[in-house]
Amino acid sequence: MSRIASIAQTLHHPSFRAGFIDMAGTSVGIGAWGLVTGVVMVKSGLTVGLALFMSLVVYAGSAQLAVIPLMSVGAPLWVIWLTASCVNLRFVIFSSMWRGYFAHLPLRQRLAVGYFSGDVIYVAFMKRFPEGRPAPEQVPYFCGAASTNWLAWQIPCIAGILLANTVPLSWGLGFAGVLALLGVLLSLLFDRATWLATGVASTAAIAAFALPLKLNILVAIAAAVAAGLLMEAVDRRRHKPTVVLLPADSVLPPEELEHVKAGDVVPLREERHP
Repeated sequence: MSRIASIAQTLHHPSFRAGFIDMAGTSVGIGAWGLVTGVVMVKSGLTVGLALFMSLVVYAGSAQLAVIPLMSVGAPLWVIWLTASCVNLRFVIFSSMWRGYFAHLPLRQRLAVGYFSGDVIYVAFMKRFPEGRPAPEQVPYFCGAASTNWLAWQIPCIAGILLANTVPLSWGLGFAGVLALLGVLLSLLFDRATWLATGVASTAAIAAFALPLKLNILVAIAAAVAAGLLMEAVDRRRHKPTVVLLPADSVLPPEELEHVKAGDVVPLREERHP
């Protein structure tokens, strides 16, 4: 199958449309976030060309917003790199989860998955495909969600870059950006661990606000990671797996196999000696 035919097949796949629809609900928030980021990049002193390059190549809104203030005050390069790396550490976790779905794809396509991956895409994808194994409809779904998210970000962001000098600060776009980020954040909070990590990060960021060079961001990230790891350790200790002794010739029923896969049950099979 030619590349054009493959692309056409993906675009017409029902899962592509499903991914598009699932991401449409968050497009307004993503667009507002992108618009604010575009304006902020130029207002902070970046040239239009550099801002466009950053938007199209970096394509990481939270990292961009985190490092732009550091760049504007002339922070050391290592602080800028460390901040961006810490903010984007979550994508290492995302990538480890994507492996179960996309490890069979060629390197070029896996790199594309890495570029187009995003927080909201990850949440929507995992809700639709929680099993962690490849399926034919996953790539079209990801493409539909990723294309929607990319356009929802890039079009407003580029508009903000090009129109930054005509947008007055009195419009309060900074507050609009905060609201957009808050909406995206709330869509990512789905269990007790994420709520706790968010609360710890917020508290740490406020407590360390007086630190220079926006280092309170790094403090908040470190505190959130520590809280998340602590929660996982507590949950593992609290939910110890059940050991089940099985006869040598027995077969686990399907519902028990699900518990084994989840790690809730550890089967021990009796050995039969001649």
